[in-house]
Amino acid sequence: MEIALYQPDIAPNTATILRMAACFGVTVRIIEPAGFHWSESSLRRAGMDYLEQAKVVRDTSWEAFRAATAGRRLVLLTTRANQPYTAFPFSPTDILLFGRESAGVPPAVHEAADARLLIPMRAGLRSLNVALACAMVTGEALRQTGGFPTASA
Repeated sequence: MEIALYQPDIAPNTATILRMAACFGVTVRIIEPAGFHWSESSLRRAGMDYLEQAKVVRDTSWEAFRAATAGRRLVLLTTRANQPYTAFPFSPTDILLFGRESAGVPPAVHEAADARLLIPMRAGLRSLNVALACAMVTGEALRQTGGFPTASA
């Protein structure tokens, strides 16, 4: 299981996702360009001392990401989907793709996804914070696939 962030806009959201991924042993792929200067200082507050434990791959472009992940199922979380993430059978090799906080993903990326899922919400509300959405979906995917690390005493 991997998480992919398409051109993330907000450093603290990215850092929060990196912290979660470090705790769960999940790799995070950053599809460049990010909308912020990538530095320890921009990520430190939300990521705290977990950043060193995070497995991060920085793909230089959408094309580089696609080449590096060829053959794996791409699962996009989007408000433009019909299927709830809770009704989807995840696989341990899935890549969970989350779009930019400001704009989601462009149509070509949306179309490239093998599955498009949503988080059900009350009518009239647009979306959740990307870090919160990522935590919810990653937790369900890990639960379904038995991918949570074993707890240490």
